[in-house]
Amino acid sequence: MGYKIKGSCLVAFVAIIVYLYSDTFDPASLVNARVLVTGASAGIGEEIAYHYARAGANLVLTARRENVLITVRNKCLKLGAKTVSMVVADMGSSEDRNGVVEKAIADMGGLDYLVLNHIGYTPFQMWDGDVNHTRWLMEVNFLSYIHLATKALPYLAKSRGSVIVLSSLTGKIATPYTTSYGASKFALDGFFSSLRHELGMKGIPVSITLCILGLIDTQSAMEKVKDKISMPAYPAHDAALAVVSAGASRIEEMYYPWYVKPLCFFREWFPQSRAWVMQRSYQYKPEETVASL
Repeated sequence: MGYKIKGSCLVAFVAIIVYLYSDTFDPASLVNARVLVTGASAGIGEEIAYHYARAGANLVLTARRENVLITVRNKCLKLGAKTVSMVVADMGSSEDRNGVVEKAIADMGGLDYLVLNHIGYTPFQMWDGDVNHTRWLMEVNFLSYIHLATKALPYLAKSRGSVIVLSSLTGKIATPYTTSYGASKFALDGFFSSLRHELGMKGIPVSITLCILGLIDTQSAMEKVKDKISMPAYPAHDAALAVVSAGASRIEEMYYPWYVKPLCFFREWFPQSRAWVMQRSYQYKPEETVASL
């Protein structure tokens, strides 16, 4: 009897894993899609833009650095994007954000996907008491997402479109060195998960996909975590494809890479052990603690 129970559990576990990681994404579904990508000048946002371009989508790209954005736009056109336009904007500025969605609608005639990917710079260090930096980071990493999504919702409702929110493992599990950054990502989870319920209750056909990413090998991420973490980094190209696929499939939550989902389960199943495991996954020098106090 015990073997039958164990066998049934194993079958159920395998079935859950297959369900969680099954991929029904068809790039052809994105031909002529109208997509607005924020933070598109580098890293995951840049790779996301390239995946949409290969699929033949129409793109509006936004970032702060115009010269870099021009380079990304030109490559998107070479890869097969139908149209590509740009909006140079600082997401920390409410005034700058105001024109982003309007530009996208004017250039593309509507909107199918809003991909919220931009983040503000924050050092990978222990809490140093800088409340003003945290306030600014919440403006960029959290409030600007709400601002853009609110402006885009009427257009997405007309197209039965999607909001794709890039978040992080640090928005599901509290980690060292990410006090302000993690707070902004936890806030995204809370707001957009609640908004998803409200849209469903109202019968508004807009999907919200929250993308929970682990350590990705972008240049900025690698520079930050150097000598402080032993976790493996995964390719930005693959992470971006997972984001695009999840959004097109209207998945509520996507976890990349493979270890992120099990870590979230670990948080729930072994609450007494998670702090011990987490703190030993990071490296720190005692003088860092002294300097931050």
